[in-house]
Amino acid sequence: MRLTRLVKLRGDASTRAYYRAHIAGAEAGLPTQIIVMQLPEDAFGSDEGGARPELARLPFLEVAELLASRGLPVPRIYGEDLQNGIILIEDLGDTTLEQRLRGTPRSSWSELYERAVDLLAELHERCCSLPDDSIVRRRQFDRELLGWELDHFREWGIEAVFGELENGQGAVLDRAFASIVSEIAAMPLGFVHRDYQSKNLMLGPSGGLTIIDFQDALLGPRVYDLVALLCDSYVALDLELQESMIERYAALRRIDPMMLRREFWLVALHRKLKDAGRFVFIDRVRGNPDFLRWYPQSLVYVGRAIDQTQGFAALGALLAAVIPGYPDAVSAPSSSRE
Repeated sequence: MRLTRLVKLRGDASTRAYYRAHIAGAEAGLPTQIIVMQLPEDAFGSDEGGARPELARLPFLEVAELLASRGLPVPRIYGEDLQNGIILIEDLGDTTLEQRLRGTPRSSWSELYERAVDLLAELHERCCSLPDDSIVRRRQFDRELLGWELDHFREWGIEAVFGELENGQGAVLDRAFASIVSEIAAMPLGFVHRDYQSKNLMLGPSGGLTIIDFQDALLGPRVYDLVALLCDSYVALDLELQESMIERYAALRRIDPMMLRREFWLVALHRKLKDAGRFVFIDRVRGNPDFLRWYPQSLVYVGRAIDQTQGFAALGALLAAVIPGYPDAVSAPSSSRE
């Protein structure tokens, strides 16, 4: 196999790089182009926070093997050279669910989301039991990680943009964060992809979905992936569609819909606060301003989550006091590169 015409693909928020490689002299039945994944120096770490257990195998490869063994649609792996930080994977094309949504009338979005929710329910059903030594079991959304992500929002989503909080405001934030962490930490656990959202679902020619970017999978709140999908900062979903998909998932998983709904909006509050902070961090620390434009939509979802969840009116009032335009008319922060 000889790789030719390497073309670098537009990156995302990760530290990995991707290239499309054309293959000269491919044997019959083999692909004529593949994706080359170039790993960062710290390939065994995660781009997100969390505990770092000692690992014998690269998380991407282990999770890919796990999902494939359960009959789930993930990219094929054609080869690996970990010494040089390279993995060769199946080329799934360029059409993500996000791209398809942008070219589809909103009246037809429900059908696309039904497919994504159905696949998610299947993913969770097939991964409800895991090997004892699985990397997924060895990483977990514990109190430390949940708290770290909320502090990430305080540091980057508020203070890096609007300055330090005034006297008393920090205490309001502390109380709200402690309540969020305590309730989420008590929720039922399950397999969590961690970023099951429109950018990480590839659409094939026949409309089938393939899951990518699963290397950070861990144990966490069973509703976490549903939140990532339906409160996706890259797509503005209306409440009616969100609620109908929550009910659909609850029926597929045989979960009390009222219980799931409470879990959903509380995890949505946590996740969207974290995302807002993360987008500023990616600009300020990694020098990539591309995600700042999604900061406002993250806060739209924060406001909606507070409206749907009792007990966080004080948090909403604080955010309205420190973030101009919160929740529905927030401007994207300026880039550190401007």
